[in-house]
Amino acid sequence: MFDVVIAYRIYPGVSKIPAYLPEDKFKMAEMCLRSLHAACSGLRFKIYALLDGCPPAYETMFRETFSKDAVEILALNSIGNYATFKLQIELLTKQTESDYVFFAEDDYFYLPGAMGKMLALIRENPDVDFVTPYDHPDSYYTSSRLERHIVRPHGDRHWRHASATCLTFLTSRKTLLSTRRMFESYSRGNPDCSIWLALTQKQELANLRVHWQNRFRVKIWLYTLRWGLFRLLFGRRWRLWSPMPSLATHMESTCLAPVIDWPMLFEDSQHAEGS
Repeated sequence: MFDVVIAYRIYPGVSKIPAYLPEDKFKMAEMCLRSLHAACSGLRFKIYALLDGCPPAYETMFRETFSKDAVEILALNSIGNYATFKLQIELLTKQTESDYVFFAEDDYFYLPGAMGKMLALIRENPDVDFVTPYDHPDSYYTSSRLERHIVRPHGDRHWRHASATCLTFLTSRKTLLSTRRMFESYSRGNPDCSIWLALTQKQELANLRVHWQNRFRVKIWLYTLRWGLFRLLFGRRWRLWSPMPSLATHMESTCLAPVIDWPMLFEDSQHAEGS
């Protein structure tokens, strides 16, 4: 058995402006992949590499980063964002080699030991259903800052109950089996934010200061009702937790997690690789 099974989707294009190596996706992806390897230090893990329209160098990158027994390559013919996420769900629900599964995207940079800290949180706390490694800046700079959060200490971090995150997260296989239909709606056009709100919220969706502050929030609110009304009315509430300070950051230049000097860490990572 493994401590965690990871489904990692990657493609050679750039959809946003990265905070580091913006003109070289391969080098940025290589740096992020090395950071994931360091994040899993000391753990038994397996990684499914979903290479979507990637040239051969990407497969070489995975095989050089991880041991032969730890990685399984799936070469895909540019099937796209929605289809690769659906494939992640299929792979992680069907596997029986670990009780815990991690959805990974190619534009996240992790701190060393991050995966072990997330696993410790979810294993030791029965009210932890999902864990994101990312302390999203939206929690500080948008109407999300007006939400009420439960905060608790665990390990060397404080952890905050979050209402939403992106599509890089840890959960148990059991929880994924119970929530897969909601996540599968992403491949039919439901945004990630409204998926999370349908899973984590109840009466909080009536908070007008949060959900009616601007057009974007109203749009997400409407998506949440469209795709998740039945679950909101009759389903259970699931708990998503995020670390403070962050254990990882999205690489988009406008979305770096707060407090940590990420550019310095990026530089240090590159220098360590070159030495």
